Amino acid sequence: MTELVAEAEIARPAAAVWALLADYDNDPRWRHGVHTMGPDPAGQVRVGTRTAEILRFAGRTYRNSGEVIAVDPGHSFRWRTTSGVTATGTRTVEPRGDHRCAVRLHVRITPAGPDRLVLLLFGGRLRRNLLRDLECFRALAENSA
Repeated sequence: MTELVAEAEIARPAAAVWALLADYDNDPRWRHGVHTMGPDPAGQVRVGTRTAEILRFAGRTYRNSGEVIAVDPGHSFRWRTTSGVTATGTRTVEPRGDHRCAVRLHVRITPAGPDRLVLLLFGGRLRRNLLRDLECFRALAENSA
């Protein structure tokens, strides 16, 4: 198992940041390698939202299905994959005053079969990608004023 965590402060109100973070349609705009992320239903996540993700990483294409398993509206949600790479995670927004907030991304990956080797070889790259993704999200959020 590999655990990845990234946190950043964003110069935007928590509600505005939540609106972007909790809408999976935005993922291809800030997550490196994500070609499609089809949420069903579209819009803000809610318990039971399902996703169909196509992700390219380390020369391979991954097709992952997932679902949202818990939501604290305006604050956080938890998800898990239902097919593809076995993973769970959370996305959290914490207010830091009227016009700032912190975003935390937490991912736990439990690889199986050949994906264990990919994780061993590219674990550092996964960490760097998560940090870079969060920086892209920060730029998206701060420029969406």
